[in-house]
Amino acid sequence: MSTPFTPPPECPAHAAGAGGGPLHRLHGPEAEADPLALYEKLRAEYGPVAPVLVNGDLPAWLVLGHRENLDVARTPSRFARDPRGWRDMKEGRVPADTPLGPMVSWVPVCNFTDGPVHERLRGAVVESLERFDKRGIRRYVTRFANQLVDRIAADGYADLVPAFSDQLPMLVMTQLVGAPDEHGPRLVKAARDMLQGTETALQSDRYVTLTLEQLVMERKAKPAHDLASWLIEHPANLSDTEVLMHLRVVLIAAYETTANLIANTLRTVLTDPRFRASLSGGHMTLPDALEQVLWDDPPINTIIGRWATGDTLLGGQQVKAGDMLLLGLAAGNVDPQIRPDPSVSVHGNRSHLAFSSGPHECPGQDIGRAIADTGIEVLLDRLPDLQLAVGANELRWRGTLMSRHLLGLPVRFTPRSVENAGPHIEQASEHPPHAVIPPQPTVAPAPAATRRGGAGWWRRLFGRR
Repeated sequence: MSTPFTPPPECPAHAAGAGGGPLHRLHGPEAEADPLALYEKLRAEYGPVAPVLVNGDLPAWLVLGHRENLDVARTPSRFARDPRGWRDMKEGRVPADTPLGPMVSWVPVCNFTDGPVHERLRGAVVESLERFDKRGIRRYVTRFANQLVDRIAADGYADLVPAFSDQLPMLVMTQLVGAPDEHGPRLVKAARDMLQGTETALQSDRYVTLTLEQLVMERKAKPAHDLASWLIEHPANLSDTEVLMHLRVVLIAAYETTANLIANTLRTVLTDPRFRASLSGGHMTLPDALEQVLWDDPPINTIIGRWATGDTLLGGQQVKAGDMLLLGLAAGNVDPQIRPDPSVSVHGNRSHLAFSSGPHECPGQDIGRAIADTGIEVLLDRLPDLQLAVGANELRWRGTLMSRHLLGLPVRFTPRSVENAGPHIEQASEHPPHAVIPPQPTVAPAPAATRRGGAGWWRRLFGRR
């Protein structure tokens, strides 16, 4: 819904809303019901940059254009990442308990810095992430994905959001960062609570921070082959606080984006006839399908934020020094200037904004792709006759300032007995990670008739040879 609002002097709303018209909230019923429709309404009214209100009815600019998003993301000299430049924060208009707290409260991490400090911190993160063996990551994913499938295989019915897409990324990421296994389930809940900006977001943020603080202390005393240990020993000489905060950023960011990417890709594969026809024709692989989803339904709608370092013009709007800007990734991906017909395939085109751009582009996107790609492949290979158990129009989402999260994906499939462990578990166990889920027998292969062409049907469908 919209709300009448009289902006204070020098805020974004004065420049574009001087006529006294209502501004749209990026929180509340309208945004939660259909954020993508709201973005198009704002584009039609204001063009590529629109004045909006965030939690607490604080003014901001939402960047809707693809070119304008790149301009903001790639020019930190004009649009800084440091939230301490936010005028509303400096002038005391931001409540201490704002749900935006985890996204706008400065901490010593690379995504809140620019220049040489940013280069030092980001270099430590990128170089530590690059130490992971990609095949090793896929073994983790394969093991946990199989265990999650084991939990549902005998039922013939499951909701893939709570049973699979919400679980798999955190199970893998806790192993990669080195977090204690027993914290996995609660970290899932805390991470989503933080990113939804709920009333308990700050408490969830504290739980995540305390868990990782304990991990840093343990790894200083006893290093291991994980991200925590590699950040501690990196030549950039990160402080304990810097190590802690970067673990937090990596864990939370990787979890949310990958969970949404898995859910959105599974939904598309199960509901969109264009994908079924293209995939079965052998013209699109699963990674290709993931890239299409990153265009059409990116895991993060909006990034908070950037702060203008001086007065500047952006998308026809006069932005003032200290204004908050929000990167509209989902809106930029469907900008009519670059995609006049969103139904046309973007096969082979990776110029989407799903992982942002510029010096703060997501450093862990390849890990996220590996988790989603491998996890979905395991699921579809194990349960090849998956079908949506409800009408596609019955699926529901929860829209928030940052993301659009699928609430459920009910599916049916042929039940499979949990006997006779298969070769995929034996292969994964050659490099056994610390299991989060108690070991369970693996599902026996279904009869060829129920697998719609035999054991390799989904593998062939997705271009796996």
